[in-house]
Amino acid sequence: MQLRYNYRAYPDAAQCRALAKAFGCARVVWNDCLRDRREAHAAGLPYVTSAELSRLRITQAKRTGERAWLAEVSAVVLQQSLRDLDAAYKNFFDSLKGKRSGRKVGPPRYKSKKDTRQSIRFTGSAFSLSGDDRVYVAKVGHLKVRWSRRLPAAPTSVTVTRDGAGRYFLSFVVETEPDILPEVEAEAGIDLGLSVFAVLSDGSRIASPRFLRRAEKKLKRLQRELSRKAKGSKNRAKARSKVARQHARVADRRRDWHHKASTRIIRENQAVYVEDLAVSGLARTRLAKSVHDAGWSSFTGMLEYKAAKHGRTFARVDRAFPSSQVCSACGVRDGPKPLHVREWMCGACGIVHERDHNAARNVLVEGRRIVAAGRAETPNACGAPVRRAHVPAQRREAGSPRKGHTAQTGIPEPQAGEHVNVGGR
Repeated sequence: MQLRYNYRAYPDAAQCRALAKAFGCARVVWNDCLRDRREAHAAGLPYVTSAELSRLRITQAKRTGERAWLAEVSAVVLQQSLRDLDAAYKNFFDSLKGKRSGRKVGPPRYKSKKDTRQSIRFTGSAFSLSGDDRVYVAKVGHLKVRWSRRLPAAPTSVTVTRDGAGRYFLSFVVETEPDILPEVEAEAGIDLGLSVFAVLSDGSRIASPRFLRRAEKKLKRLQRELSRKAKGSKNRAKARSKVARQHARVADRRRDWHHKASTRIIRENQAVYVEDLAVSGLARTRLAKSVHDAGWSSFTGMLEYKAAKHGRTFARVDRAFPSSQVCSACGVRDGPKPLHVREWMCGACGIVHERDHNAARNVLVEGRRIVAAGRAETPNACGAPVRRAHVPAQRREAGSPRKGHTAQTGIPEPQAGEHVNVGGR
């Protein structure tokens, strides 16, 4: 399976200039090739092939005075930029034809030097790992890297990224074998929420860390300082950088917490079942900030690929499954309930249920049924079919589709105050 390992890089001043030049050249090649294809489409001409674009916008462009500086960066960077454009077009066409699952993908857009994230990609011939724990990158030099952990195998490619906070990262793609963990008997159904991040079917609860809410006071102060600076001034650039660094710290803390929580759940359970939440829909409500702060999609994505890596079973329960309406003891559907109802008594058996714990137990039962039924279509409690999709390799190369509705994996062999439940509840 393919995994991506990210490391912080610390280029010196000369290397930063070389990377900035590479970012700019890759962006120019992307924009030139995109413009050619758009103009050909507008004129009713055939689709311009990649070979023709490579000849015109890379090979011949280097010989002109207008684009002679393209020769100052590695040719691999320019070719990979064209490949990324091809991948973006393929995703767009596949989305139009219905061959690509998930949300609709729009056509490629022009890139700007003002984009907060800049990246370039190198294949194996354009970089190497040095013996002094540095990484040599063609036409850039030996980059100092902070190795938080060793790579499990030789990388096939590396992506150099500069984020909005001005930090540089190296992202290595590695082909690795699954790290199978010893089997355990426990299984977990997970009910995700806001006031409580997750409730497991065994009754354990994971409190919501609310990283963005805790940083809001400082972010508001930094935003006020930014708004007072004159546009185009150096002071405004410094203030913008401070805001970006604070947002980056929030995102880093959330990601680190997600990794630790997901790893613990995968290690302690042989099978993990979670609901396929409508995050994009909730992100358009008054609870949008809290939904984004929770980061459910990122968390469930980590559960999915770690289950595949460590030989665990992972399944998504369809969002239409009424987990908060069904009694987990007798199976009687008791109807929808408002969000403020946190406890309710089953009218059939008389058992009093805590809403979230009951939902997690129902997710566990439905997940087991989905796994037992295999990948065929099976009806949920509402009678609607639940279709299982194939599992994508985690974190593939840039441009590969992300299938957000994977239902099952398993490789045999590594704002405040209000709780929200979704999915037909």
